[in-house]
Amino acid sequence: MTIPILTQAGELLARYEVLISDVWGVVHDGVLALPPACETLTRYREAGGVVVLLSNAPGPSAQIADVLDDKRVPRTAWDRLVTSGDVTRALIGASHMRKAYHIGWQEDRAVFEGFDVELVDEDEAEFVVATELNDYRTEQPEQYRPQLARFAARGLPFICGNPDLVVHVGHDLLPCAGALATIYEELGGRVAWAGKPHRPAYDLALAAARDARGGRDVDAGKVLVIGDAVRTDLAGARLMGFDSLFIAGGIHRDETIRDGAVDPAGLAKVLATHAPLPVAAIAALA
Repeated sequence: MTIPILTQAGELLARYEVLISDVWGVVHDGVLALPPACETLTRYREAGGVVVLLSNAPGPSAQIADVLDDKRVPRTAWDRLVTSGDVTRALIGASHMRKAYHIGWQEDRAVFEGFDVELVDEDEAEFVVATELNDYRTEQPEQYRPQLARFAARGLPFICGNPDLVVHVGHDLLPCAGALATIYEELGGRVAWAGKPHRPAYDLALAAARDARGGRDVDAGKVLVIGDAVRTDLAGARLMGFDSLFIAGGIHRDETIRDGAVDPAGLAKVLATHAPLPVAAIAALA
């Protein structure tokens, strides 16, 4: 089965009242904003639609909003922002545990702010929070397997603060915390996934959309998910019963883009095991 391949998304977007859009790979490339996408979202909002950015970024939304500013993503392109960091904070608060081992960047430790949680060494930890690899440019997830095996043997809960497996940073494809969580599950460990494609992230996104709509309920049939990852964005849309628009030039671009355009054969291969299919695909949001 084939799906429409678009060059402009405006007419499709106009059929929906709420867009839940991925961030990395859709509105920026990890370095700077993608102007056509930002302009498209701005026009959609000017016509009365609501845009919720839903990101697997591990920082809280207030912190990631500043990151988007630095990447020149205009505030006119979105109404609300929900991140994996927001979900992580909810999970930390609900855990009622005090001693955490953190894997990730120093700035990601904002997820612990306001909680009575002490960051400790491996031997003292009651639970593990992974927001990133400590250095995703020089490390590989398999390097963490021995440590993860020790945690799993002790039965420590593991909160994955970024369920993505990999991410494009410019032209580089780099590993994310989701790759660590996958190994942890392979080792028999328990993982709480704080982000797409899991329901808590979408529940927060829908709450944000209702808030942006002045408290009005959101009709699932009027929500469109926009994203570039089959495993997270499209799977989350399927879970929630939302339509989706697939951004082929994102994380799957090596498989789906040929000579700057969407390759139907490559697209079909990437989507072969995904049902229902997205309502359309586009190389980049425009």
